Amino acid sequence: MFQIRIHGRGGQGVVTAAEMLSVAAFMEGHHAQAFPSFGSERTGAPVVAYCRIDDREIRLREPILEPDAIIIQDPTLLNQVDVFGGLRREGYILINTSRTFEALGLGEFAAQFPASHLCTVPATEIAMKHVGRPMPNAALLGGFAAVTGRITLESVFAAIREKFSQRVAEGNIAAAAESFAHARPEKEELHHAQAD
Repeated sequence: MFQIRIHGRGGQGVVTAAEMLSVAAFMEGHHAQAFPSFGSERTGAPVVAYCRIDDREIRLREPILEPDAIIIQDPTLLNQVDVFGGLRREGYILINTSRTFEALGLGEFAAQFPASHLCTVPATEIAMKHVGRPMPNAALLGGFAAVTGRITLESVFAAIREKFSQRVAEGNIAAAAESFAHARPEKEELHHAQAD
């Protein structure tokens, strides 16, 4: 089972991100589950949502205490909430920021994890460019697909199309695609080299 915990703030689409992630996994033939952590859901308050992906039926219903991957939609939470609590040693970390782990003051902590499992993506900036709103959730799913390889970008696109109307979906798809390319620049270079 692969378990993902998503941290963000109310109004950033944290719960929607978990739902779209589970839909993307389901479209690839996996069993998937998404649910929020109920608490203060007001705009700006810290929010947590969970997603589980497995090849067998998922019977667990409790919050994810030992995630395989963490998506942080708002970097201001780094100093407010224990976002990394329980993260497995081979875990993945994806943060919505244009700054490096070192610039965030996480260099020493990040050194405990495989470098290929760590990624920062300026998802809010990418969302503003393509969607016109500071909603980083769909963009971060593109980054998640790139970093973990647990779902394909095509499945992310399909989940976005299922969630949003066509105009909103296309903007979010463009944001997810740009985040995917940002998270895996070597794949883009390889693709262009093969095309030449």
